[in-house]
Amino acid sequence: MESIVKVEHLSHRYTVDWAIQDINFEVNRKGILGLLGSNGAGKSTTMNIICGVLNQTDGTVYINGIDTRKNSVEAKKNIGFLPQKPPLYSDHTVDEFLIFAAEMRLVDPKKIKQAVEMAKERCGIAHFSKRLIRNLSGGYQQRLGIAQAIVHSPKFVVLDEPTNGLDPNQILEIRKLVKEIAVDHAVLLSTHILSEVQAMCDDIKMIEHGHLVFSGTLEEFDNYVKPDTFIVKLDNPPEDEEILAIPGVVRLKHLDKNTLRVRFDKREDITEIVASACVNNGWGLCEITLERISLEEIFAQLSGKRLIDKF
Repeated sequence: MESIVKVEHLSHRYTVDWAIQDINFEVNRKGILGLLGSNGAGKSTTMNIICGVLNQTDGTVYINGIDTRKNSVEAKKNIGFLPQKPPLYSDHTVDEFLIFAAEMRLVDPKKIKQAVEMAKERCGIAHFSKRLIRNLSGGYQQRLGIAQAIVHSPKFVVLDEPTNGLDPNQILEIRKLVKEIAVDHAVLLSTHILSEVQAMCDDIKMIEHGHLVFSGTLEEFDNYVKPDTFIVKLDNPPEDEEILAIPGVVRLKHLDKNTLRVRFDKREDITEIVASACVNNGWGLCEITLERISLEEIFAQLSGKRLIDKF
């Protein structure tokens, strides 16, 4: 699929330290690309450069084929940006703010009213047209933030932590909205929350310590997040050798008299195999729970670092 964004050899440093180095990727014209990274990894720097908020030290960004440094105004016409904290004016009504946003995005004055109505309708805020922004709930303020990002019908929409600070119901609503926008826009979603990426994204780029350490599909990424340990609690635990003899078990550690952490070789049916062995041998299985791999562990794997061994 033809790309809407091309990032080539992008690097930036603040005084002495490099925030990002030699970042390269493309964004398809439709769908959701997840930009994943821990706090301070370089995500915001990358997004700010792409959106024209910050000038890079080295490298080039093309938006719809336009070099953002050589023709920033034309490039920005193709970009809609929602920062982590929505840039809202609390004393404006919803309509006043969206009209202002459309004017700032150089929308044809004759088309501003239609553009505002379309953005409100799409984001589910048309019934709040005359309400002051300060009187909107957090979820509806976030919807308004997204509305200002799409009011000029950009080809590329950048959302920085769009579900941050929302309650579970609001999170589901914003996820649904983002997916709807991605039907006919390219969306770049930045987050440090693994579940957000897994719930919404088609492809993933991961930045850690300023370097791109992963680029691939969600399916490829999920290979890194499959658990390889589980906790098992037994009333009558056997000798270690008997558990280690179970196919797929490679290591174990006693957490207390009846509880063990077990590492396995990522086979899909490991819990069934272990449960069957417990029943057949009378070990008194009380509980077996897969341990979720943490985002820190994934970063460590992808960046070639090692964490403290749980064993």
